Amino acid sequence: MFLGTYTPKLDDKGRLTLPAKFRDELAGGLVVARGQDHTLAVYPRDEFYRVVQKATAVSRSNPAARGYVRFLTSGADEQHPDAQGRITLSADHRRYANLGRECVVNGSAEFIEIWDQPAWNTYQAEYEEAYSRADDESLGEIL
Repeated sequence: MFLGTYTPKLDDKGRLTLPAKFRDELAGGLVVARGQDHTLAVYPRDEFYRVVQKATAVSRSNPAARGYVRFLTSGADEQHPDAQGRITLSADHRRYANLGRECVVNGSAEFIEIWDQPAWNTYQAEYEEAYSRADDESLGEIL
């Protein structure tokens, strides 16, 4: 399980050092994909394939399902971290997530999110109050 928030820097070659706490779980391979909220999602290889199988189980006649699978898989990049625990984020991925040098890496349970730091700060400011006020009724089936 991926937990916590870290602030690695993106180097000039588009490499990002993964937090040491995450490396063992990703050593067997990972997939970098476009995430939601213009983030990047980093999945352990097996977890990504599980997500894709679940998504493709929905009828292909459903336009929303087709679009989701297309965006999820067409921008996916399978990798192995290097000896220093770095992954290389493609120019397309960096552009999609509007990544600058300052990044935020969040554990999101089954996967990791990579945010541009100013975007993460804006997101937190916008949603933190709603999180602190959440109750059973507003969260519905989540809890």
